[in-house]
Amino acid sequence: MHSVLEKNVVLVLNRNWQAVNTTTPAHAFCQMSAGNAMGLDMDEGQRMCPVVWEDWVKLPVRSSDWSIGVVRGDLRVPRVILAIRYDKMPMRHPKFSYQAIRERDGGRCQYTGKRLARDEGNIDHVVPRSKGGKTSWSNCVLSCKRVNNRKGDRTPTEAGLHLLKNPEPPRVLPMTLFLKNTHGIPEWEPFLIRRKANA
Repeated sequence: MHSVLEKNVVLVLNRNWQAVNTTTPAHAFCQMSAGNAMGLDMDEGQRMCPVVWEDWVKLPVRSSDWSIGVVRGDLRVPRVILAIRYDKMPMRHPKFSYQAIRERDGGRCQYTGKRLARDEGNIDHVVPRSKGGKTSWSNCVLSCKRVNNRKGDRTPTEAGLHLLKNPEPPRVLPMTLFLKNTHGIPEWEPFLIRRKANA
């Protein structure tokens, strides 16, 4: 149980019931006891009831619950908390990666427009690195490997290629889209949004 207490296994919702972060049970207990958050008492039927700290410490520990031993006995570890004083939705850019470039470009080669299978594409530097091009959102596009090999260390103009559109940073997106249930916690599922990946 001590290892669980140190992991981000508690989903944090803002007061609008939107997933905004994850935290450790220790931090969740601090937020609850300070009156800044309530634990969500959830049953297998996904009935959800926000519970204040004074009542949370009295909840029985079920066989499926995580718990810690305290002076009074066992204390249930919340898997979801509701931050009752926080109504914002944190935003962020996707992390730069092949998958993020692929999603931004709709899974299409930015020179031919062809829809690419996952293993048919790679990242092309519009201005090659050998000519001072940066690895950035505004200089990288999804390209067919064959076209990228043909382009080599040339600019699109030098290679006789035309971009479908100029590359730009992707939209800033709500933090909810970046939260992943890496621990497979069933209580998180009603609050997470699954992003569609381009095939």
